[in-house]
Amino acid sequence: MNIIDAASSRYSTKAFDATKKISAEDIAKVKDLLRLSPSSTNSQPWHFILASSDEAKARIAKATSGFYVFNERKVLDASHVVVFCAKTAIDETHLQTLLEKEHADGRFASQQAMEGQHKGRSYFVNMHRFDLKDAQHWMEKQVYLNVGNFLLGVSTLNIDAVPIEGFDARILDEEFGLREKGYTSLVIVPIGYRSVEDFNAGLPKSRLAMSEILTEI
Repeated sequence: MNIIDAASSRYSTKAFDATKKISAEDIAKVKDLLRLSPSSTNSQPWHFILASSDEAKARIAKATSGFYVFNERKVLDASHVVVFCAKTAIDETHLQTLLEKEHADGRFASQQAMEGQHKGRSYFVNMHRFDLKDAQHWMEKQVYLNVGNFLLGVSTLNIDAVPIEGFDARILDEEFGLREKGYTSLVIVPIGYRSVEDFNAGLPKSRLAMSEILTEI
């Protein structure tokens, strides 16, 4: 599928067909999308939970109780559900892990290049940690880059999706012990195939006019 066609046709799915499942081949591509997303300085401050069974989806759906119950069926009826999580701290251990993986993947032509990468990334990380004191917000922005990349990516596979922020992060974090592992949940994204009852499927896409959003110079 042409990427512009995918961007034009994708939408936030409001109802999934519980009888339709994503193939193992496409799920492998879904997982690649999560891993290959861009992030500032290649910081990758994220973790993901991928649920496929009814039992696993029910665990995630616990966070859509109470006020957020309107999102419950999306989680339960989707073929799979992805929980996007952000790190709660970015420290030297993570920076070294990134550097070692980049080195193993052959990204550095010399020791000097490797040291330069570490120095540059550390500069920005420490700026957000100590000077701006917004490291958590900065890391969450990287996760949202991944969410956007993911939504467009799955649409090219003809997979429907919906990003959900309407859930109780405390419940979800506790269910999977995320905070003890150094993460917190940000966005739930059910994926699968739309139901014929999805009212949003037939509505026209609405975006601001190009003249309002774009200045060409």
